[in-house]
Amino acid sequence: MNKYYLDKKILVIDDDEEDFIITCDYLQSIPQNQFVISWCNRFDLGVQALLNHEFDLYLVDYRLGANTGLDFLKVAQDAMCDEPIVLLTGKGNYNIDIQSMQYGAVDYLVKTELTTEKMERCVRYALGRYATLKALKTNERKYRTIFEKSKDVVFVTNEKFDFIEVNPIVEQVLGYSKEEFLNMNLFDLLDGERKGDRMPYGVPTEWNDRELNVRTKNNEKKICTLTLSFEDDEAGNLQGIIHDITNIKTMEKVTIQTEKLAAAGRLLRTIAHEVRNPLNNISLATEQLQRDIKEDHAQLYLDIVQRNTYRISDLITELLNTSRPSSNVPVKHYLQSIVDDVVSAVLDRITLKHIKLDLRMSQEPMTILADRTNLDLAILNIMTNAIEAIEGDGGRLSVSLDRDGSKSVLVIADNGCGITEENLGRLFEPFFTQKRNGVGLGLTFTHNILQTHKAQTNVASTPGSGTAFTIVFPLVD
Repeated sequence: MNKYYLDKKILVIDDDEEDFIITCDYLQSIPQNQFVISWCNRFDLGVQALLNHEFDLYLVDYRLGANTGLDFLKVAQDAMCDEPIVLLTGKGNYNIDIQSMQYGAVDYLVKTELTTEKMERCVRYALGRYATLKALKTNERKYRTIFEKSKDVVFVTNEKFDFIEVNPIVEQVLGYSKEEFLNMNLFDLLDGERKGDRMPYGVPTEWNDRELNVRTKNNEKKICTLTLSFEDDEAGNLQGIIHDITNIKTMEKVTIQTEKLAAAGRLLRTIAHEVRNPLNNISLATEQLQRDIKEDHAQLYLDIVQRNTYRISDLITELLNTSRPSSNVPVKHYLQSIVDDVVSAVLDRITLKHIKLDLRMSQEPMTILADRTNLDLAILNIMTNAIEAIEGDGGRLSVSLDRDGSKSVLVIADNGCGITEENLGRLFEPFFTQKRNGVGLGLTFTHNILQTHKAQTNVASTPGSGTAFTIVFPLVD
């Protein structure tokens, strides 16, 4: 049994009933047919059936009163109907044959030349082509839906990497409208990749999930993976996917930072335990000697030992406090008040170093949940580092506080020595410092406090030009 013949509905549109009977006989004489054959003698009724998609195949006579079979084909073409249409005519005409093919007819049959074999071949071809076309359109709709609904930027470029197609998510991910994006080149997006670089034919394996920095329309840098592959066609087009992994990388960074902080805490506690035991013995022995020895010169040296013993003990306590997660007792505070207090605390240093202070704060009240003591220390540490980074004349410290919807944005920027790209990634690591006498725990402690306040921190720096700390706090009503 031919699968194309199972329960197929065929409509014969012919104003001559005798011609319909002849056509029907040919159809019924096809072996193993299970056709449901209907007749229609009016053009308008045939069009209505076509637009309602009532049949699987249409056999249309060329002469239909005031209309022709070509008119029927035009209606089908305009309505984008996929059902196959075969044009029947009383005598052959080459021009009509060509026109019918142009308007989408699957075949052109001359009634006087019809045989069962010709009819069978025509119907088999028409129904088979329709089944194939239907399957293709189903697949196209399925993959088009995947393309349109994908959360990744899916695109197509030509051999010069100019974009020729992209899905709508590009506006949400990168900020570009579809029209703007299609006027760009792939290398216009890639931060740090030279536009003159062009990959040879045959994309290298490293362009499979290659991690790159991508610039958005707002000049924001996002970390993305890029996959490129050539289409198997003569045009040499490339298909690509841009997958935004910025949030994943941020979470990885936070996790690594937390693990490092925990490891540093364990190390400090171990060291403190091992140092404090002999330090206590030294302190007790010194106190005993101070009571037993009365000579003034000996007392002088014993006092020095005692003072430094206390100093070491205080340093150990400070290191232990730094390594512990900061206790956070959140209370509502105006962020402007906190920043004002910190600026007042560093004002003497700013004056002594002849630094120009540019202070700009929004007058709109911004309330946050904060542990005032801890947050003061964190912001103070950042401002102090900014002041210490400024050397020579012409120093400038900029402090700005603005509201952005439900968030407040605090920016502390200086024109100091700056930080290299390599060191920028290690800025909050425990024991990493560029100061000569630094311990490398100040910014670690600061970052820990800001995290407990659910603040997002971003640092941008250019060596020789300065550094900018951007801290985003969630606001409360």
